[in-house]
Amino acid sequence: MNDIPHSLTAQDCLVAVMIAQSMSDETMRTAELVTIENIVNHLPIFAGYDADRIKTVSSTVFDLFGEEDGLDALFGLIRGNLPAYLFETAYALACDVAASDLHTYEAELRLLEEIRYELDIDRLHAAAIERGARARYMTFHTDS
Repeated sequence: MNDIPHSLTAQDCLVAVMIAQSMSDETMRTAELVTIENIVNHLPIFAGYDADRIKTVSSTVFDLFGEEDGLDALFGLIRGNLPAYLFETAYALACDVAASDLHTYEAELRLLEEIRYELDIDRLHAAAIERGARARYMTFHTDS
């Protein structure tokens, strides 16, 4: 798995979830990549994180997505290396990536559902997180 040992840092896990969300529909859109970069550059959870690791983590996620049980392996790495108190953070970041291009595709929704299941996110908490992402990425519409 490239330069990543069999474990990831907690920050790597958060990046991996965002990358996986972006890759879920097989198209990594510019808006999603910019969102990931902005999140890593601005959120306190990433203080001190080497942004150059994003490429390495991305390669790892890409490699795992190419394997038959790669998604299961990815969630195993995440559950094994991300403290449980950050599971909702991971889900929130995935929601932000999904919302960032202003269209949520079916494959993205399926991965969000899988993340909720794999990280045991309470459905009510998930709904609140999803609503927050939708509110952050709302666009202004005019009636004409």
